[in-house]
Amino acid sequence: MTTPHEPPKGEPAATTAPEGSPEAGTGAPGRRPGYRWLRVLAVCTAFLVLALGAGSWYLYERLDGNITTDTTAENELRAQDAERPTQGPDRAENILLIGSDNRGAGNEKYGHDSGTQRSDTTILLHLAADRGSATAVSIPRDLMARVPDCTKSDGSTVPARFEQFNWAFERGGAACTIRTVEDMTGIRIDHHLIVDFTGFKRMVDAVGGVEVCVPEPVHDVNALLDLPAGVQKLDGEQALGYVRARESLGDGSDTQRMERQQDFLASLVKKVRSDGVLLNPVRLYPLLSAATSSLTADPGLDSLTELYDLAHGIQQTPTGAIRFLTLPQEPYVADHNRDQLLQPDADTLFTALREDRAVNVTGDVPAGSPSASPGTVTPTTASPGAGTPTAATPATGTPATGWPAMTPTPGPTYRGTTADRDICGEDQ
Repeated sequence: MTTPHEPPKGEPAATTAPEGSPEAGTGAPGRRPGYRWLRVLAVCTAFLVLALGAGSWYLYERLDGNITTDTTAENELRAQDAERPTQGPDRAENILLIGSDNRGAGNEKYGHDSGTQRSDTTILLHLAADRGSATAVSIPRDLMARVPDCTKSDGSTVPARFEQFNWAFERGGAACTIRTVEDMTGIRIDHHLIVDFTGFKRMVDAVGGVEVCVPEPVHDVNALLDLPAGVQKLDGEQALGYVRARESLGDGSDTQRMERQQDFLASLVKKVRSDGVLLNPVRLYPLLSAATSSLTADPGLDSLTELYDLAHGIQQTPTGAIRFLTLPQEPYVADHNRDQLLQPDADTLFTALREDRAVNVTGDVPAGSPSASPGTVTPTTASPGAGTPTAATPATGTPATGWPAMTPTPGPTYRGTTADRDICGEDQ
């Protein structure tokens, strides 16, 4: 016989938790009240981490897959490697940026699609080994240059000839353009990127537009451009018309058009950096989506990781050390509607870039200078060599972490602009 306080025979005695203890009143001996909720929270957190990881991987793969790899150019350049310049200083990089005037693939409203394309804009971008400076040199499309033997898309070979620079892209694509630049400059091109009209517009829209200074009202039907004078914020469509227009802006020369392009690129770089686009995932994704979906790159720059490394290096470069200038040129003696290299200015610039030495720019042209033509200033004498590793100075800016700083040396000075210049003379 059991008492009311005794358990039936064969059953364990109930444990009574002391009053106020964690187990009291739980109905689950030895378990804390929040134990079950902690397990649920842990499971949910793990699921969220996995979901975010999967989502990030999906976005990465999507962006990475947007980039088109230019294997044709890579194969052609590999076949011609023995004729190309030697590699430049370690860690310095030379990248050829090519703006294509392809009228197909959604670009038909900018002109008739003849099935061919030329390089509407070509820029040689030199990144210093210490990433303390970046120099972007515009190459005039009307410049007369020696174009080497090139292979066309159908496999046929076009013999070498002296002709207008932008014909190289139509004749043999990026490889032909790269070899023409290398033959002209003696500078080895490490990478190249090609972007068309649509891609350019999408990138401008992705950053919310870019401000420029318009000295007088512009009405250009061909460029689809209608702007009042003063500081204007351009969307992608307007920006494309602005950088392509010739007759309606300035004196109608290609030189002034390139200077306008340089001013625009300087504003674009400043906008991206000042607004923290590269550090804000919400704003960065649209830009990356626009850029990757419109880019054709060599195998060394055809992945999101490689493009990020490139952008990160430029992000570390002070805006005042990101310089834009036009290749020194003068009217071609046989046809003043074309250009030719202005010597010795051009060779001095090429030497400085080959040796990774400082190149300076100014908005002024010295009075009486023999090079006082749009785009150039007579270079000063440059000292040889880049020097030995040392601390950074204002001449090169603050280098990126992990890159050895190089001793700044006197360099040539050309007419140009920097990414920190003011718009219409006003601080932005």
